[in-house]
Amino acid sequence: MTVPLGWICSLLLTAPAADPASTRPNIILMVADDLGARDLGFSGSTYHKTPELDRLAAQSQVFTQAYSACPVCSPSRAGLLTGKHPARLHLTDWLPGQPSLTSQPLRRPDDARSLPAGTPTLAQVLKEKGYATFHVGKWHLGGKGSMPTDHGFDINIGGDQTGTPRSYFAPFRSANGEAMPGLENAPEGEYLTDRLANESIRLIKDHTAKKKEAPFFLYLAHYAPHTPLKAPEDLVAKFPGKLTLGRQSNPIYAAMIASIDDGVGRLRKTLDDLNLSDNTIIVFTSDNGGLCTREGPNTPATINSPLREGKGYLYEGGIRVPLLIHTAKKTPPARINMPVTGLDVGPTLAQWAGASLPAPLDGASLAPLIEGTSSPDLPPLRPLFWHYPHYSNQGGRPGSAMREGPWKLVEFFETGRRELFHIEKDSGENQNLAPDEPARVEAMAKRLEVWRQEIGAQSMTPNTDYRPNPPDDQGVILLPGRAAEVTGKMLRFEPLPHKNTLGYWVVKDDAAYWEFTVEKPGTFTVELTQGCGNGSGGAELAISVNGQILKHKVVETGGFQAFKAFDIGELEISKAGKNRLDLRALSKPGPAVGDVPLIRLLPKS
Repeated sequence: MTVPLGWICSLLLTAPAADPASTRPNIILMVADDLGARDLGFSGSTYHKTPELDRLAAQSQVFTQAYSACPVCSPSRAGLLTGKHPARLHLTDWLPGQPSLTSQPLRRPDDARSLPAGTPTLAQVLKEKGYATFHVGKWHLGGKGSMPTDHGFDINIGGDQTGTPRSYFAPFRSANGEAMPGLENAPEGEYLTDRLANESIRLIKDHTAKKKEAPFFLYLAHYAPHTPLKAPEDLVAKFPGKLTLGRQSNPIYAAMIASIDDGVGRLRKTLDDLNLSDNTIIVFTSDNGGLCTREGPNTPATINSPLREGKGYLYEGGIRVPLLIHTAKKTPPARINMPVTGLDVGPTLAQWAGASLPAPLDGASLAPLIEGTSSPDLPPLRPLFWHYPHYSNQGGRPGSAMREGPWKLVEFFETGRRELFHIEKDSGENQNLAPDEPARVEAMAKRLEVWRQEIGAQSMTPNTDYRPNPPDDQGVILLPGRAAEVTGKMLRFEPLPHKNTLGYWVVKDDAAYWEFTVEKPGTFTVELTQGCGNGSGGAELAISVNGQILKHKVVETGGFQAFKAFDIGELEISKAGKNRLDLRALSKPGPAVGDVPLIRLLPKS
């Protein structure tokens, strides 16, 4: 771990509550929406252009292993503002979330539909210490009765119950004419991200002119770069080329990030012009990982590689986020490698303001880490936890996760499957070590369960309406890779659009199965779609249903995602209702078995 040396100005970082308001720092907390950990220049992107954020990062503490509290937005935002885990708040999904579907074997819990009333927020505790508190941008933590002004903010511009902007271009209104708060009057065609930065600058200037002695807290929560992906044409034109699956190459997404970056530069210039830079702390982060699956026009937005998957998943790409903290008084820049979480942001900023968020807290102040001192709340192997009892829109499945030191455990609720990864050696989570480390898996799983009980995490329940993979109007039953359950060590569903397949089948004894629904029993032709790279052909697959077995020799197709469909025979399915199809490999002569994106059962007329 790299931390700055200890010459930091302690007057700012540990100012007691009794100090005059003028000695306390101003605070700007900026949160981007669905911005991936690898989407910025200073964090590894060579396609997105972020000169202002790169400059800020070079003058800041950059946390190289920062996490959000959840793989989706509303829970993470609740955690940022309260220091409490979303599972403790029973706010574990985006609001209002999707109802349980018949295709899902488990039902979602009856979770909160807003930030619970009476939950102390960073804005409230700072306001009690004399801060002016401004909210600009996305709220998404409830509507009437649970708006920003109900949770400690003096002013709200742009925030309401919605998770996506009513429009990215003025007029900022929905189709039914409902306007975004505080943005009712805007020049035609004005870009929302630019406007939010401008509003932030206006608030700072107005506050400085009227109340020079009082510090301010600005929470600038951008809607960008969340879908729908839209940006000014002149910005998009700066990123020539077209979207190429498998690498960062989305011009619209890049332009949205560029607009955020430009606003950061203009905000910092305003601080310089007003002589506020030396007494203003700036934090920049995101609410979850980048969207790497298809979800609307012009998507996927990004790719988080080498991190696995993205928004909606408990893998690193879904919960790893950028985080930089620019402390006042120009503390030395550093790259800090200790795992931290968005839950730590609130306690940290509260401490620097001479305030505190009340217990119980699940985050801890990072001030000692930045100062280079020790803290009992920040032990080197502090465990981090996640709890997501939901099916995400992006295909992620419900589960919990835990990171302790270099180790990360992911536990899925549907089947109890557990996966173990050594994150320091394998940030891409390519090597599931659970079969090799059963004692470690069991110990971490027990600790994860104890944690869930301690904070009162909600559980899922069986879905009595569960009806898996039903036939379509023609009686055809589709068994896509995303619906499969996998067993074994390495086989997995790969949701990236250029893959969208069961893959990574490098261990022969790994297998997959599907549950499916038959309405009209009879004879079905089995069509298997497979892909196989050169040198891996010849594996023998077995498909079985109710004791009947069909075999297929994998054919080389020129690439693992060069898919071809094969008719492999017929099966008699005599039982109506729920059935199960198993897929396994009988042999693996090459490096991999092959990829399987789809199996179709076609009724024989």
